[in-house]
Amino acid sequence: AWQHGPMSRRRTILILGAALGAGALVARRMARRSRARDAGEPQGRRGPVHAASGTRRNLEVARLGSQTAANVAVHKARRAFASEDRRAELDTAFELRTAEQVAAALGNMKGALMKIGQKASYLDQGLPDHVREAFAQLQSDAPPMSAELAAECVETELGAPVERVFAEFEENPLAAASIGQVHRALLWDGREVAVKVQYPGVDKAITADLQNAGLLFGGLGMLFPGLDSGPLVEELRNRLVEELDYSLEARNQQLFADFWRGHPYVHIPDVVPELCSARVLTTELAGGVRFDEVLAWSQEERDLAGETIFRFVFRSLYRLGAFNGDPHPGNYLFRPGGQVTFLDFGLVKHFEPAELDVFGAMIQALVLEGDVGRFRQVVEEVGLLKEGMGFSNELVEGYFGHFYEFVMADEQRTMTPEYATESMRRNFDTSGPFGEIMKAANVPPSFVLIQRINMGLYAILGDLRATRNWRRIAEELWPFVSGAPSTPMGEAENAWLASKA
Repeated sequence: AWQHGPMSRRRTILILGAALGAGALVARRMARRSRARDAGEPQGRRGPVHAASGTRRNLEVARLGSQTAANVAVHKARRAFASEDRRAELDTAFELRTAEQVAAALGNMKGALMKIGQKASYLDQGLPDHVREAFAQLQSDAPPMSAELAAECVETELGAPVERVFAEFEENPLAAASIGQVHRALLWDGREVAVKVQYPGVDKAITADLQNAGLLFGGLGMLFPGLDSGPLVEELRNRLVEELDYSLEARNQQLFADFWRGHPYVHIPDVVPELCSARVLTTELAGGVRFDEVLAWSQEERDLAGETIFRFVFRSLYRLGAFNGDPHPGNYLFRPGGQVTFLDFGLVKHFEPAELDVFGAMIQALVLEGDVGRFRQVVEEVGLLKEGMGFSNELVEGYFGHFYEFVMADEQRTMTPEYATESMRRNFDTSGPFGEIMKAANVPPSFVLIQRINMGLYAILGDLRATRNWRRIAEELWPFVSGAPSTPMGEAENAWLASKA
């Protein structure tokens, strides 16, 4: 699906709709089974809860799948007798209509399904611009719940009416995403804050989505026989369930805020703990512009932004032992000079020292020593590949080595959309030269969220076309190298580290 060419791009556009269509029959069956359970589902005082129930969500999936299948049939019929120019017009209209339908449906359903649309908006560089723009609304501008319902949630969670808790509370949200929406507010002491309110019923929606996760990954097991889906599904379930607990997110965000405090480029908003609960998160209000505006800045500014994001990800991983597992454009605010504010710490993975040692051993073997045999040994020890498989060391290096390619050489390198697309293909497209090893490879639990670096981070840096000597910056961040500062930002960061010692 990630191959080049117009027809392949159209297939990419249809991934969401086609997948939903394939699941339509299953969804209908599940809807019938769950209808009785949902018959007594409570209704909010102002209508149904914002996140659809299990039955409604399954029916929405089925409806969208059927709608997409019908669109395909009509499009093929129209295209059959059209001229070449007219076919191009029909293709563009069809792509946009399908993307808008999928984005609207997933935006209204919220929860885990909406995250699929969020990822499609920036991960797949092969999508035409008009399709990516249609999905982009899901990053930070999904359909919101009413201000009245948001205020009701705040009162329920914090124990007082919103007008008593806050001096001011703006009714229109700053952003609305997959699990909650954010409102600007003013505290009685004059501080401006951002208040994230979880959608009522979204916990049930996530639960319904996770009940179907086993079916999804069971199907992937047919395509990738080496994939042990049980631990993978369990890891995803654990992280997504944690994301529903805003009190846990508050602790995670404060952990990052305390670690990065005083950094010259990285900013994490502080938490207001007395105004947080399991479903309400209050933090200081941060300023800055969104990712799409940064793309119009000078290349120098985009390079600085990319370096800051790169440093944040790997410094957090190796010094804090934690990774903010949801790297996407809606979670960043930018200011000139490389200043980046990082938002949304609901999906955080905390790594044990032994897990970090594995990541380091792989880097040392392949990148620093060029010892492919030792690299393969580590890959097999951690379960990425079973021992005794008949793949040559060259093939193992060719497949897994791609994810280290940008730090292999001591040279300036521009991250590109094409590199990000190739990273996606290495995860899903079995039609290429690495198809057999892809089918045999596994994803151990400790690597589930690390893979999001390969996709999320590379996609963002690719959009920025960020250029740096990534090898030298990485050597500053790897604890087993401790390289000297290689950029002005590195020098400023080194001084900040010294002040923390």
